[in-house]
Amino acid sequence: MGAAYAHPEALIETDWLAAHLSDSNLRILDGTFTLPGVSPAGAEMYARQHIPGAIFFDIDGIRDETDPLPHMLPDAPSFARIMGGLGVGNHHKVVIYDAFGLSTAPRVWWTLRVFGHRDVAVLNGGLAKWLAEQRPVTTEVPQFPAATFDAKLDRSRVRDKAQMLANLRSRREQVIDARNAGRFAGTEPEPRAGLRGGHIPGSLSLPSTELIDKATRTVLPADALAGRFRAAGADPAKATAATCGSGVTAAALAFGAYLLGWPEPAVYDGSWSEWGLPGDTPVATGPA
Repeated sequence: MGAAYAHPEALIETDWLAAHLSDSNLRILDGTFTLPGVSPAGAEMYARQHIPGAIFFDIDGIRDETDPLPHMLPDAPSFARIMGGLGVGNHHKVVIYDAFGLSTAPRVWWTLRVFGHRDVAVLNGGLAKWLAEQRPVTTEVPQFPAATFDAKLDRSRVRDKAQMLANLRSRREQVIDARNAGRFAGTEPEPRAGLRGGHIPGSLSLPSTELIDKATRTVLPADALAGRFRAAGADPAKATAATCGSGVTAAALAFGAYLLGWPEPAVYDGSWSEWGLPGDTPVATGPA
């Protein structure tokens, strides 16, 4: 028998969710998000079908509206107001899924934790596994009464460009990139126009798609999951910053490390949508 996750409570199985759909203290969030130009978009997928009782968490809409970068974290009062308006309170257990397995749900998991919510988990296998098991879906949009959500931003979990630039000199944190190998190497174009190709110098490459079993869409067992991190060159004892295209799939790396009990990576919120802009940020190409 392989090793167990250090934090198994962060991963909810479909059997458990199916048995607790009607729990009054449960809130389910659909965190499906797609890259620019990809159709259908997350909101359209949610409108077509979602798990009964699920609320759509709009990653692109719940953001700092004053920042031109995509879906940067809002301030704490704004986030508290949005979550309370959705009917999510501090007393609720929150389960998050996306349509793909473990793609964008971890961004919502990370966001809630950044703002202080602790009773939050990701649905193992997401909507893909739920549908494969022929479990119920609906088009009905639930309406919950407003709730109280107190939010406080934990900035220790977030990295900005200045911190990432400083880390180039100090190497205090290992940087792991969740984009695919082609985008990391600079051999494939970025989905957002105007960005250079490549990666932050010295960073490691671990595509977020490598954290799941491609057949079942479920998270790899602990031994295999740790093996993927180690194969990428990650040191389980070292502080980590995770990056990606725009701070979404980087959260899957943070989630995977948390499951393993490794130091939880901070997420570079701007990620390549900021670093890859024309300017003076250094860019490396080729493999890690």
